[in-house]
Amino acid sequence: MFARLTQPRKAAARLLALFSILWLAACQPIVATGPVSDAQRVTPGAPVKVALLVPAGSSSQSDALLASNLENAARLAIADLGNVEIDMKVYPTAGDPARAARAATTAVAEGAQIILGPLYAEAANAVGVAVADQGVNVLAFSNNPTIAGGNVFILGPTFSSAATRLVQYGRANGIDRYVVAYGNDLQGVIGRDSIVNAVKSSGGAVAGTQAYELSQAGVQSAAPRVAETVRGTGATGVFTTAGVNADLPILANALNKAGVTPQQARMLGLTRWDAAPQALTLPGLQNGLFAVPDTARTRAFEQRYSSTYGAQPHPLAGLAYDGIAAIGALAATGRADALTRNALVTSQGFKGTSGIFRLLSNGTNQRGLAVATIRNNQVVILDPAPTSFRGAGL
Repeated sequence: MFARLTQPRKAAARLLALFSILWLAACQPIVATGPVSDAQRVTPGAPVKVALLVPAGSSSQSDALLASNLENAARLAIADLGNVEIDMKVYPTAGDPARAARAATTAVAEGAQIILGPLYAEAANAVGVAVADQGVNVLAFSNNPTIAGGNVFILGPTFSSAATRLVQYGRANGIDRYVVAYGNDLQGVIGRDSIVNAVKSSGGAVAGTQAYELSQAGVQSAAPRVAETVRGTGATGVFTTAGVNADLPILANALNKAGVTPQQARMLGLTRWDAAPQALTLPGLQNGLFAVPDTARTRAFEQRYSSTYGAQPHPLAGLAYDGIAAIGALAATGRADALTRNALVTSQGFKGTSGIFRLLSNGTNQRGLAVATIRNNQVVILDPAPTSFRGAGL
């Protein structure tokens, strides 16, 4: 299901778990400059006014459920802040860019100092443009890096975080030459670029890249070419963008039949292989590498949420908690400029529901991830998620 989907709203319930991306066309983000604006100025001891934009108000039941879960998680985070007071107001967007922009404009007029949400990329971009002149920053739930920048930050997990973590682990364990296999759609290309950048930044080598059509025949026909490149270049890793409920099973089986073994070249993947139990039994994925969040923190959040609200949280709900946690941590410093761009990109980052994370100056984010493998059809953590960015090599 790796977002080769034509119905992004229907798929939203599984987007976070599968590292899919909410892709929609976006305008160029606006870069806000200058001193602290009146809108973002924080008064020590006074409540921080936060606008939460959620995809409520449409006819979509899945959006309504997600909106409720995002609000619940945000309120859970507010309760955990201690001495920091958050005055949060919820604005429905119906997942519509124009409505989201109007909601953001209204929120700022009503005193919002920072905006949390919305979910969909096009709506997030519209919100960023709408409030840029007021100097208000936006922490969107999207993980689409094409909308990040200026006053828009994305909270969703990115391909770049996964690629960087896996390449660093791979390089430390003898995997230094990579063949990249990717689907020839926008997400595949973005994934490919994330892998290539991570490999080059680490000092490794890209032995080759191989695109394939997103069909069974397309994937199967590409596998022999990948295998040939591996044998011809001495590559020690095959890094793929394939999705666990889409092209990954076909690719893993085809590469296995083409003679690519873990002893020759280890498989690595950008997506969550553990999201589909049937993937754990694939011979081609045994001993491969993929990234997962901090499982202990994820489990703790899920238990806290379910004990409070009587149901398991939506996979995306934790992003709202993370946003409030970041806002609260910054407000606790007592600085008037706590919500400015420079403050948001603090290098030490924040503690979130799935591990540590930090916002980057380009508007994307970096998350502390664990490295996992599959052995005997079971997920095994090889290297736990870091608990601090200091010394983590991230």
